[in-house]
Amino acid sequence: MTAAALLLVATAAMAQTKAADIVKLPSRPPDARIAYGAAPQQFAELRLPAGRGPFPVVALLHGGCWIQYADAGYLGHLATELTREGFATWNVEYRRASDPGGGWPNTFDDAEHGVAALHDAAAKFPLDMARVVLMGHSAGGQLALYIGARHQLPAISIAGVVDLRAFATTTNDCVEGEFLALGGRPDEHPERYKQVSPAEMLPLGIPQVLIWGEKDTIVPQSLFRDYVERADHAESVTVPGANHHDLCAATGPAWTAIVAAASRLTNQKIPASRKPPANK
Repeated sequence: MTAAALLLVATAAMAQTKAADIVKLPSRPPDARIAYGAAPQQFAELRLPAGRGPFPVVALLHGGCWIQYADAGYLGHLATELTREGFATWNVEYRRASDPGGGWPNTFDDAEHGVAALHDAAAKFPLDMARVVLMGHSAGGQLALYIGARHQLPAISIAGVVDLRAFATTTNDCVEGEFLALGGRPDEHPERYKQVSPAEMLPLGIPQVLIWGEKDTIVPQSLFRDYVERADHAESVTVPGANHHDLCAATGPAWTAIVAAASRLTNQKIPASRKPPANK
């Protein structure tokens, strides 16, 4: 097969990547699974790299439209590969709006409490709590920026829903998950959207990297041009040819940008006043 033919095959395969393909990618079991609440979904998976540490930490927040379309297993592969790069990973599960007890405000509170549970883990494992970055995909991108803004932690949004009000105008199936998570549309609960939509929280006051797939039709970058223009301390990266799920594969075209962003944002130590809050 010629090089040109190989390129065509690779491009076609990339364009067809689905969520089911991502969860089939190789991942290793976590080193620890730590509960931060009594509900079965209130836990986080810790994976540690080789060595003594302390290690910089990437706290991961999965997407899935805030409902049952994805769980922490979706980011198991990404967590595993980030660990190979020298990061400890903290893969947070939370009650989605489709779960008992999920929805407003618990879905958002769970994600925040799950990140805060890093403090408990740091008492037992070699984690550098001065070098923590949040990373979320899709709906998890919104959660990462939301929690980052609230606690002044750097964040990486991968195909993130950075403007819930703008996303609500689309016909995407994922929008119904947004309405379920917030209990209604923007005109029904404007105060809720103001609390958790990154676009309505600007300026966030944190370093943020926004990674987009050029071919993403689920969370298209074009929908959020206003956010990209107004966002403070933000770097926007568009990955040529990538769709929504390509971005979460270490073999995909976004991997170099993801590792570079995580490395850069964990390079500087976080002042004590900006470390993840302890659970109360």
